[in-house]
Amino acid sequence: MNFDNFECLSFDCYGTLIDWETGILSSLGPILAAHEVKASNEDLLELYGKAEAKIEAGLYTSYREVLKGVLSRIGDVLGFKPSREDLERFSVSVRDWPAFPDSPPALHALATRYRLVILSNIDDDLFRYSQKLLGVEFDHVCTAQQIGSYKPSRRNFEYLIRQTGVPKQKILHVAQSLFHDIAPANEIGVSTVWVNRRQGFEGPGATPPAEAKPNVTVPDLHSLAVLTGVML
Repeated sequence: MNFDNFECLSFDCYGTLIDWETGILSSLGPILAAHEVKASNEDLLELYGKAEAKIEAGLYTSYREVLKGVLSRIGDVLGFKPSREDLERFSVSVRDWPAFPDSPPALHALATRYRLVILSNIDDDLFRYSQKLLGVEFDHVCTAQQIGSYKPSRRNFEYLIRQTGVPKQKILHVAQSLFHDIAPANEIGVSTVWVNRRQGFEGPGATPPAEAKPNVTVPDLHSLAVLTGVML
């Protein structure tokens, strides 16, 4: 791939730039402990991914409400009923999800050559907490709240193209989820980089499995910055 052909890099945020699996597990841990429930990390992440995808495929609701629904469904499977406090705490837990250590320096380097854009399944105000951790000003931030739907809907990618104002051939979409990002970007004709953050882990994690063919695969954002030549 000739990275000089692109003007804009669009990024999924959670799972790609933000370590959402660590954040999810850290947020669920105290809740499960309070209800004396045990489950493996992989089982919890898989439950999360299935519940989230099912809720997001329905009528649009805020990501806060999605998280409440996810916790309720996890409770149904594991045999406990989350309290109102549990639901409220989990609904804003995104604020505490950490950035991958390589994300901020790689984004700063990539910003020297490309316009950077976010395309994320999130609420506007929750993303602002993550943006502070990433320490980068994005040219555009496109959220599910603005669009009224969640990836993998093609609407989200059509919105991205309109907002950037550049031809889709000049956009390179960077994401961890084959299901939410790589597959629909393929369908709409946007080139992709798969950031395979789950190398060495078993199971799908917090994203449902999907068949998709990225143009490039890297293990982390630092590797992408090296490939483009903006970072040594």
